[in-house]
Amino acid sequence: MLLHQAIKTRHTARHRTRIIATIRYGGHDRSGQVINLSASGLAIQLDRPLFASAGSRIRVTCDALGMLEGSVTWSEGVRIGVQFDRSSNAWAKVASYFRFYHTPARPKR
Repeated sequence: MLLHQAIKTRHTARHRTRIIATIRYGGHDRSGQVINLSASGLAIQLDRPLFASAGSRIRVTCDALGMLEGSVTWSEGVRIGVQFDRSSNAWAKVASYFRFYHTPARPKR
């Protein structure tokens, strides 16, 4: 298989955010901050590493979005990527967040 055939492409725009959230995985909670968000998933930076492999089921909870469930798509140290379940109402929660709460996050100086 050629390398480019194995690479998944993003089909939805992502936006920088700074949303305080809690991840639940394997019966344990981790605190973190959602650093980017799209209709199909998010990336979160945690307070400490989460040793979850791709495909692991995960739950993200925060005031701005409520509870979202999905699967880990990648993990690098304290950062992980999560793809939302297609059968969930995650897209509606994300759309509501952008409509009512989101202000563009600016890089810290």
